[in-house]
Amino acid sequence: MLPLSSMGQQIAQTLSNRHGFSVDAVSHMLTAVYNGNGSMAQFSHPEFGGSGQWMAGGMMMIGDMFNQNLKYRVSSLCDDCARSIAENQTGTSSGVFQSQSQSGGSNYQDQQAGGGSGENSLFAPDPKRNWWPQELGSPSASGSQNQMRYAYFANAQRLAVATGDDVWLYDTLQHNIGGFSQQQSGDGSITFTSQLGVVPLSSLPIVSRNGVEQSSQMAPAPEPAPATPPVQQEPHAPAQQPTAPAPAADASANPNDVFDTLNRLGGLLDKGYITQEEFDRKKSDLLDRI
Repeated sequence: MLPLSSMGQQIAQTLSNRHGFSVDAVSHMLTAVYNGNGSMAQFSHPEFGGSGQWMAGGMMMIGDMFNQNLKYRVSSLCDDCARSIAENQTGTSSGVFQSQSQSGGSNYQDQQAGGGSGENSLFAPDPKRNWWPQELGSPSASGSQNQMRYAYFANAQRLAVATGDDVWLYDTLQHNIGGFSQQQSGDGSITFTSQLGVVPLSSLPIVSRNGVEQSSQMAPAPEPAPATPPVQQEPHAPAQQPTAPAPAADASANPNDVFDTLNRLGGLLDKGYITQEEFDRKKSDLLDRI
């Protein structure tokens, strides 16, 4: 049975006086209706004739099935419990996950739309029931699988995952999460589905662990390519003037070769590569060899 807050204890006393049941019996029924999201309850208490069920709209079953007066009193109490819970509800739930549950062998899975019944001022906060960071409010969806629990907060773009005693908080980025699955063999890795398909949980950035902020785990930057050493620029030296072709070593030079050399020297002179003085000196030397 969930512990009642101070306000919840006052409501339980008021309903006890109104319907003639003990405060303990009324507290039991408040918890049962709260667990049924305010629209149904499964209960078991001696003052209610043992085990029974109630559903908003008129369905009422008690163990003492032929006691019509008791059935009417229990039904009236359930109606008042549901009304009191609705009036003191401080958290709402919105569906995202498809509601489903499955069990078999050692595996267990449960998913539900919203964070159950959210926060209610009639009950003291239960850390086992609302295990995620409280500043996130009520989750859009929550569930569990094997030893893992998760709660998705669409508006805050956060996903809380509890594994053992650790609570991890992830940034969901651009994903609109619609469900989770965990490998039942191998490494037991966790994946989720979004509008982008099936995505591994490990691809989301970690925001915090047990309330302690975690630095972003970025992939290591690629090693930069070795820098090419800069080419050392030599100081600009005055352009070397091309020298005239060396004269032939043979004293008796071929006249045709001499004239070809003179033509090339003339071209160098026209382009400014050699001076007139150099040209005249080479010309005189070549002509002396004919």
